[in-house]
Amino acid sequence: MLSKKRWTIFSLLVLCGGTIYKLPSLKDAFYVPMQEYFHLTNGEIGNAMSVNSIVTTIGFFLSIYFSDKLPRRFTMSLSLIATGLLGIYLSTMPGYWGILFVWALFGVTCDMLNWPVLLKSVSLLGDNTQQGRLFGFFETGRGIVDTVIAFSALAVFTWFGSDYFGFKAAILFYSFIAILVGVVIFFVLKESPEEQAAKQEKAEKKEANPGLGGVLKNKTVWLIAFSVFCVYAVYCGLTFFIPFLRNVYALPIALVGAYGIINQYCLKMVGGPIGGLIADKVLKSPSQYLFYTFIISALALVALILLPHEQMPVYLGMACTLMFGAVIFTQRAVFFAPIGEAGISEKNTGAAMALGSFIGYAPAMFCYSLYGYILDTNPGLLGYKIVFGLMAVFACAGIVISGLLIKNIRAERKAEPLTV
Repeated sequence: MLSKKRWTIFSLLVLCGGTIYKLPSLKDAFYVPMQEYFHLTNGEIGNAMSVNSIVTTIGFFLSIYFSDKLPRRFTMSLSLIATGLLGIYLSTMPGYWGILFVWALFGVTCDMLNWPVLLKSVSLLGDNTQQGRLFGFFETGRGIVDTVIAFSALAVFTWFGSDYFGFKAAILFYSFIAILVGVVIFFVLKESPEEQAAKQEKAEKKEANPGLGGVLKNKTVWLIAFSVFCVYAVYCGLTFFIPFLRNVYALPIALVGAYGIINQYCLKMVGGPIGGLIADKVLKSPSQYLFYTFIISALALVALILLPHEQMPVYLGMACTLMFGAVIFTQRAVFFAPIGEAGISEKNTGAAMALGSFIGYAPAMFCYSLYGYILDTNPGLLGYKIVFGLMAVFACAGIVISGLLIKNIRAERKAEPLTV
């Protein structure tokens, strides 16, 4: 699907995407140590994630203006190195307000500076018939990198005693990896021929239309953004499968970290290629794939509410939650692919990705805090059932929005090729 040179670029993009979120996603492998050594409740961990998301959402809006203008090598390397430096500060074990401050800055370094540029770079590696596979294999690659680094950090945590010092060592490990990858990308990742040609064109003739207005007026882009919104609102709930299994199923502490890594990272390796290939080869439409998987996820959440969890063995509970998580990760693998499917022009892809991220990742501003608050105020299985019910509501909204998206793309194709 890609030339040797593009595979090299793709590998660097995967390396970037698979390392930069390890520190902001510290909860995935170290949820229990975060509660113990940072002295945080479920709601306070959710608050940190929500503060991060508020800054991220504002950052995505700002990145609409520069994601198509700054050299990606600069923004990617700067974001990785800055994230690593924040991790070094985090290893000093700051108080609650210090943690909120660090997670707020993660929203700048990881999301505003990096994510829309990274998504655009992936999208431009193929044409509109390859977007599902590109993003699917990108998620798979990220899953591999995520898993290797996370299990390595877990090994460091164990090596240093699985205690306070082990937790600090794991944070420092994540930090140094991010800095190292940032340095590698700065010296290795070069501008693509498309980027060089775009710069030359701008030097010869200034563009009268920056493209932002066209993107904001495009109904398809907004529908894509809100379909991402629904996927991400459901995805936020996956974090709380960890305390769910710990509190309801009495998951052994030795399995908590491993389950978190499998739940958040290993599933990318399964979900990425499956979602991408089905979207491109079977349905030939990422938007249709989102529609059908929203239906599946809504039904699965209803089943999770009705299952007799208190009488079920722990491994069956793990299997149920992991199967549901796999469906969500197939959606995450392709939820930006409709931008390529819709035929958004290359010069405006970055702005479209930024707008999609601005709206799409907004649930993280409130879902983590909301879900955590519900669990803290409704102890036991009842709290988790309420959370699953809210997730099902978002999935049902996704069914409606993705259905409208399919209809809109078909109408645009019948009229004329979509340009922004």
